[in-house]
Amino acid sequence: MQEPTAHRVTRDTLTLAAESFGNPEDPPLLLVMGATASMLGWPDAFCRTLAAQGLRVIRFDHRDTGGSTTLPPGEASYTVETLAGDILTLLDAFEVSRAPLVGMSLGGYLAQMAALRWPGRVASLTLIASEPLGWDGPDLPGLSEAFLSHFGTLGRLDWSDRAAVAAFLLETERLCAGADFDAEVEAARVDRVLARTRSPASMFNHATLSVIEDWTGAFRRIDCPTLVIHGDSDPILPLPNGEALAEGIPDADLMVLPDTGHCLPARHHAAIARRIAAQVRGL
Repeated sequence: MQEPTAHRVTRDTLTLAAESFGNPEDPPLLLVMGATASMLGWPDAFCRTLAAQGLRVIRFDHRDTGGSTTLPPGEASYTVETLAGDILTLLDAFEVSRAPLVGMSLGGYLAQMAALRWPGRVASLTLIASEPLGWDGPDLPGLSEAFLSHFGTLGRLDWSDRAAVAAFLLETERLCAGADFDAEVEAARVDRVLARTRSPASMFNHATLSVIEDWTGAFRRIDCPTLVIHGDSDPILPLPNGEALAEGIPDADLMVLPDTGHCLPARHHAAIARRIAAQVRGL
């Protein structure tokens, strides 16, 4: 099994840890994960499945996660738009003039920003379990009560107690995945996350970030090929969010994953990879 290649991207005082899968000569595909999540939010098996489609798959740690620049908890000095700008930093560092983006959850939000800010650099979008940038319609459904209740305990979490932190993160994954939750697999992934994270509490800096620009109705102006993928049982951003994206972005395609929550189940990896590869090749 081919191991990913590790990369360190630097710009001024910023460091972004990244990994790539596949042949460096294959077309690049940049994966952008969601809030509080490092690159490990993209399962290794999913990245390898994408690479097997003839793509060079690049994933990275957001600020305040994994091996990237990390600030103390509560001291984030950047914005949501800053995270979107990190996408351009990655493309520049990998000397990629134009690439398709795959964003999940907040990563899909950031990918939409990038497509509008730098349309010449974004070839296409795949938006997984995401929401419209600058939604301007009736309220869309949001977080489940169970998830809100779970996050209500965050302020009482003892970050010096590794077992307690692992249990909190594991319960987060269970609530996201629903029927696809595999306790053994997710516990191993949580252990990997904690092993390579300087300050686990800092990942929740993402919850404090502000959007500083007016993006009202912005998603409707996206004009690159777009594939929307959404689980029909998503408890974080329920399906109407994905449907609104697909309806509002001209000519967007919608792929609904049956009996699927806010996650990337192994049973869907091959089908998702085929759809993404087909879009990259313009089929």
